Amino acid sequence: MQDHPADRLWFDAVLTPHRSLGPRAFTALMVAVAAVSFAAGVLFLSIGAWPVFGFFGLDVLLVWFAFRANYRAARAFERVRLTDRDLTVHCVSAKGAARQFRFEPGWARIEMREMSEDENEIAIASHGRRFVFARSLTPGERLDLAAALRGAMALRRDNMTTAAP
Repeated sequence: MQDHPADRLWFDAVLTPHRSLGPRAFTALMVAVAAVSFAAGVLFLSIGAWPVFGFFGLDVLLVWFAFRANYRAARAFERVRLTDRDLTVHCVSAKGAARQFRFEPGWARIEMREMSEDENEIAIASHGRRFVFARSLTPGERLDLAAALRGAMALRRDNMTTAAP
């Protein structure tokens, strides 16, 4: 079965929040935090300050909950796809709620706005609508994404004009 030319995929990227601490490193960190807290708690227990021991355990629990919330937030992602027919951004929140934004690639343009020396935003603009996306990326990664997406849109446009009868 041959694909219809309108189904050609020119660009496809999944954007996810960066997490520098993998599962093994998280386990190692939690073991280290627990060991230090336990040792300090035993020290306070030995000098008669027994309530402090419980607070050290509470600290470990709070650190664990903070990391779990951070990892839960990392389930969010955005998928940017460019085909002959559509430029779409499919956004999924950490809770699983999905939204999709669709643009006509011939009319859409990629905008980069410098907000400060080290902050920017990338948006797709078309017909008076403007959609900001890729907020989880660093400013440099946004610049790279904009360049790649603009390149794919130019390649698609050039291919569409040469393929037209």
